[in-house]
Amino acid sequence: MRILVVNGGSSSFKLRFDDLPDGPLPVTPGKAVWEKRVDWDQRSSVPEVLEPVLKSVAGSVDVVGHRIVHGGPVYRKTTRLTPEVRNAIAKEIEFAPAHNRFELEAVQAVDHVLGPGVLQIAVFDTGFHATFEPDAYVYPGPYDWLEQGIRRYGFHGINYLYASPRATEILRVEPASLRLIVCHLGNGASLAAVRGGKSVDTTMGFTPLEGLMMGTRCGSIDPGILLYLIRHRGSTAEQLDEILNRKSGLLGVSGISGDMREIESAINAGNERAQLAFDVYLHRLIREIGAMLAVLGGVDAIIFTGGVGENSVRLRERACSKLGFLGLKLDAAKNAQPSGDEDVATADSQVRVLVIRAQEEWEIARECYLLMHAAQQ
Repeated sequence: MRILVVNGGSSSFKLRFDDLPDGPLPVTPGKAVWEKRVDWDQRSSVPEVLEPVLKSVAGSVDVVGHRIVHGGPVYRKTTRLTPEVRNAIAKEIEFAPAHNRFELEAVQAVDHVLGPGVLQIAVFDTGFHATFEPDAYVYPGPYDWLEQGIRRYGFHGINYLYASPRATEILRVEPASLRLIVCHLGNGASLAAVRGGKSVDTTMGFTPLEGLMMGTRCGSIDPGILLYLIRHRGSTAEQLDEILNRKSGLLGVSGISGDMREIESAINAGNERAQLAFDVYLHRLIREIGAMLAVLGGVDAIIFTGGVGENSVRLRERACSKLGFLGLKLDAAKNAQPSGDEDVATADSQVRVLVIRAQEEWEIARECYLLMHAAQQ
């Protein structure tokens, strides 16, 4: 089965092309036929960025799998991109403004280049969190909210879907007994509490704006701030959207960048606001890890994944130092760096620390493969 994966993010499209044989697929990816990353700044159109790449595989693809951030209350499981599913994705653009619109445009670009006859499949970032109990997904507002679909969905589920069984594989334990706190730290950032391979809580909610401080997103703040800005500063919904999603987080506090690498370079140069941005990011990360720890009633392993989680030794070192009361050993968290596709784990300790490379494209390919094979049974 020849599967092309299109993983659309807020600043890049990552593509992977696999020719998969029949039989069970491994948890970790093998070598792809080819992989491609296309960076963009959202001022370019999606077809302009994607179509030249898609033309290089025209005629060679059986299935195209897409990461879709938000499918709303109806679509959580991996599914074919029928007109009804596409309409549902379009309705959720308001709630994932940095993603859904561009991902839908990527679907349309595939139609244009590869033809409408090529099967396209949606893999939803919210899917992994469909196992939430009501106490984890109901907001403490009017009950009418829930009936309107205003509830906690959670995101980054595709990477959590990969990282959780990968941790089980590394630790060589039965998944039913494992309690994990998975830290997906990239430009967008969230945590998930995973028990027995299932998500029981996460930091993102109705939209990808809730929870941790991120690159340019504020994460959770006092809602009264928004009321104040509306009443006393005349802020509009569009202005608040711009502030909360694109002018906050590391960028907002530092005034320098939403990229942790640039923040750390500025810290090394003695920039005080960069140091403050890092400290706030770390504080909120530790606070939310504490919340996930309480939800799980303990933890067996803490996983760092995503661009920041995998590559910022400084952040892992500071985080694990603050969590030293859990019995963490800092060797891997502090010094080890993943090499190539290799993941890293601490030696035996009370709580293990793992660094697992995000493999979203491979997980999307696996989901497409499983859906197709299930349909053939």
